[in-house]
Amino acid sequence: MAARIEHLETSGTFSLDGETHQVDNNVWIVGDDQEVIVIDPAHDADAVTSAVGGRRVAAILLTHGHDDHIRQVLQVQDAIGGQTHLNPEDRMLWDQVHSAAPDAEIAEGDTFTVAGTQLRAIHTPGHSPGSTCFFAENLEGGPVLFSGDTLFQGGPGATGRSYSSFDTIIESIRTKLFDLPAETRVNTGHGPSTTIGEESPKLEEWIQRGH
Repeated sequence: MAARIEHLETSGTFSLDGETHQVDNNVWIVGDDQEVIVIDPAHDADAVTSAVGGRRVAAILLTHGHDDHIRQVLQVQDAIGGQTHLNPEDRMLWDQVHSAAPDAEIAEGDTFTVAGTQLRAIHTPGHSPGSTCFFAENLEGGPVLFSGDTLFQGGPGATGRSYSSFDTIIESIRTKLFDLPAETRVNTGHGPSTTIGEESPKLEEWIQRGH
């Protein structure tokens, strides 16, 4: 049986470049009744801890280093265990929030296994230098991408901030994500899910629209 996906939505703030915004974040938990991987445990450590329960935590994966995604991660880790993984190209964002280092670095092609399912790291810079998506071929219902803030329903993630680049995120999406199967479900960092097949025809429209 394929691992299943559990979803939490948590609320809090995102701060960068002297601005603070209220945001709702998606937290994704992948696994079974024995073990899980937690992706982006944002805002509400108690809610994430409750959702994980007594299950073993194989890893805590961070799609990128913006503070809404990482601010509560050490509290979550203290409660549920597991190692925290972050692409080192986002270390400057992490260091704005935490004094202790992440436990492990994520690199292109790294794999993480939980409940017989493998998640593969895809480095997709643009929203931030270290932005990373996680792809699984055999999750419930078929292939799934956890896209963080790189790809949303209706377009790429925001790039009008420090350390971000519109041209880079478009290249990441074009060359790395749109090569995935069209039926791949895209579970995002904020808002509703979508599919690769739904979003890929819109690429040129996004480029014309710009950031």
